[in-house]
Amino acid sequence: MHGLARRFAAATALGTLVALAALTGCTQRAEPWQLTNVTGHLPDLDFTLTDDTGRPVNAASFRGRTSLVYFGYTHCPDVCPETMGRLMQVLGKLGPDAQKVRILFITVDPARDTPRALHDYVGAFDAQHAEGLTGTDWQIESLAKRYRVAYQMEKRDSNGNYEVTHSSAVYVFDSRGRARLLATDHDTPDAIAQDLRRIIDDQS
Repeated sequence: MHGLARRFAAATALGTLVALAALTGCTQRAEPWQLTNVTGHLPDLDFTLTDDTGRPVNAASFRGRTSLVYFGYTHCPDVCPETMGRLMQVLGKLGPDAQKVRILFITVDPARDTPRALHDYVGAFDAQHAEGLTGTDWQIESLAKRYRVAYQMEKRDSNGNYEVTHSSAVYVFDSRGRARLLATDHDTPDAIAQDLRRIIDDQS
C-alpha cells in the first residue's frame, strides 16, 4: 500500500479513533489504556466465515482466547506484512500468555485469497497463533461494515494485478468476544502487549 492508499487507511482509522475517543473521554476513570478503548462502542465479535483449512467457522469457535482481528490480504505489499510482523513482536513480549491470544487475519480480497493461500500466508508468520479467514463477498462486506472497516479494490494494471486499499487497525476482543481496544500502526508492540496483559488478566 503506497501514497494515497496509506493516507486513506490512516485517515479512516483516525476518523474512527476520534469518534470513539469523544465517546469514552469523559467517562474513563480507571488506569488509562495505551490503546484506544472501544468498550461498549463496537459490537461483539460475530461472524460466519471459512477458515484456512476450508472449514466453516463462527465467532463462537474462538471464544476462550483474546482475539486480535485484522482485515488485510495476502498480496498486500507493505502494511499487512508490517502489521503481522508487529503482532509477532507482541506475542513474543507476552511470553506464556501468548497461548491465550489468537490472531484472526480476515481477507478483504476473497477473490484471490483462497483458504490455501491464507494458510500459507499466516503460517509464514505463526501457524500456532494466527489463522486466516475468508468468505463470500457479502460476508466480508457485512463484517467490515459491522466494525467500520473501509476497503476498496484499486484499478487493475496491464497484467491484471491490483491492490486493495484498506483500513489498518487491529481490533482486540476479549475471551468472551467483546470489543475492547483498537490498535493502529502508531501503537508500539510494548503498548499493545501491556494492554493485552490487562485484558487477559481481567478474564482470568
